[in-house]
Amino acid sequence: MGKALKGLTLVALAASGLLGACAAQSEYATRDALVTPANCSNQTFEVYFDQGQARLTPAARTAISMTAERLVGCHVESVTVTGLADATGSASVNQNLSEQRAQSVREAMAATGWPAPVIATAAVGAEGARAGSVNEPLRRRTEVVVVASPPRR
Repeated sequence: MGKALKGLTLVALAASGLLGACAAQSEYATRDALVTPANCSNQTFEVYFDQGQARLTPAARTAISMTAERLVGCHVESVTVTGLADATGSASVNQNLSEQRAQSVREAMAATGWPAPVIATAAVGAEGARAGSVNEPLRRRTEVVVVASPPRR
């Protein structure tokens, strides 16, 4: 047997031994555990907006669709979208803006295939958006909380 062929045979034997070891140590106890989506758990993400805007950015749309993809096959029990605003402008303007932000995220989620009846919206305006004399720009967002579990059988 040539030296190259002998080397390939040893590599093949070593690989088959390693594969056998991997198969013997599977983390899946049952078939159901293998096919159940791995991310069927609670998820939280944020969607940020430009100042004074309720229009979704491309990054926001990506965050919504990526989370939807992670939850395919899961039982989504509830989704809460809470709109926030910074402290620029009046309280009524900020409340309205945070409501519009929550609604635009809700609509985008429903368009992406999220179960619309389970999506609730809330808005808190600029409440808590000022720390001393600093206007908190990170308040220009929605917080999305998803309660999910493995599919019911």
